[in-house]
Amino acid sequence: MEIVQIALLALIQGITEFLPISSSAHLILPKDILGWPDQGLAFDVAVHVGSLAAVMIYFRKDIVQLISQWCVSIVTRKQTDGSRLGWFIIVATIPTGLAGLLLHDVVETYFRSITIIMVTTVVFGLYLGFADWHGKRALALSQMTLMMAIVIGLSQVLALVPGTSRSGITMATALLVGINREASARFSFLMSIPIILLSGLLQGLDLYQEGIESAQTLWLDLFIGASMAGISAYICIHFFLRFIQQIGMWPFMIYRLALGAALAGIIFFD
Repeated sequence: MEIVQIALLALIQGITEFLPISSSAHLILPKDILGWPDQGLAFDVAVHVGSLAAVMIYFRKDIVQLISQWCVSIVTRKQTDGSRLGWFIIVATIPTGLAGLLLHDVVETYFRSITIIMVTTVVFGLYLGFADWHGKRALALSQMTLMMAIVIGLSQVLALVPGTSRSGITMATALLVGINREASARFSFLMSIPIILLSGLLQGLDLYQEGIESAQTLWLDLFIGASMAGISAYICIHFFLRFIQQIGMWPFMIYRLALGAALAGIIFFD
């Protein structure tokens, strides 16, 4: 890939990973629409590493608190808000982790077409708007229950299909069960850590089996991709959490509907 393609794809990954608009869809579309070469598995791993680094650095204090309180709760068997949240993240991650391991090859083979991306972009864009409109948005993370975490975790499985958006489906479901916007986004971002880590490990295993030489990707390209994805993701998380209570989810729903309409036009005139 040329440097412009590397930079653009890294920015797309970093920005769309945490916005409710589907990073997987936006990474597939340049190749299919612009005729760009496939970025390769090594590049996918690199930008995921960048995104993971961004969310872990941004929530570093929360992560330390969650892990420490979760470990203490195992020993003392006394729960705190932090330990409960840690358990909820684990419980919410299990369905998607198992589904990803079982359905990874199926999704990669059959669910990456522009038509499927167009449908999921529109359908789950409407779901996002519906959830923001009808959700009570009254509860903080400390008021979350185990059942809420399970429901949000089950909804995350749908994000295996490109165009759905992992952050979008989890935020929307959290809003529907009554969690406020900022808390929904925060829980979604914290949930992303084990999912991105598991996804990166799975891709890394595939890359190891494939052989790093066969990817024909320069280490400098990987460094640029990871760095740009990480920086853009960090900035995106910061401003999204800062303004989500005011702007809501409707701008993202409108964007998704516009993108879906553009994809429908591409399909129709192709």
